[in-house]
Amino acid sequence: MSKAIGHMESIKRMIEDGRDYSEILVQLFAVRSAINNVGKVVLLDHINHCVLDAVETGDEKVLEDLTSAIEKFLK
Repeated sequence: MSKAIGHMESIKRMIEDGRDYSEILVQLFAVRSAINNVGKVVLLDHINHCVLDAVETGDEKVLEDLTSAIEKFLK
């Protein structure tokens, strides 16, 4: 998260300073990558804890919620 926030602050300064669009796009790509990595960590943590418990107990709602969350994240 800190990485993404740092990149966003950098982008804000770059825009305010009138920096070249190509440099700004590179930073935007870095933010997207950092956010995707955070998403992967959150997803894996959820799978390793909540989903495993749900499978063992037969709680289909947790699996439905996971599917919905993944679909939203990937849009």
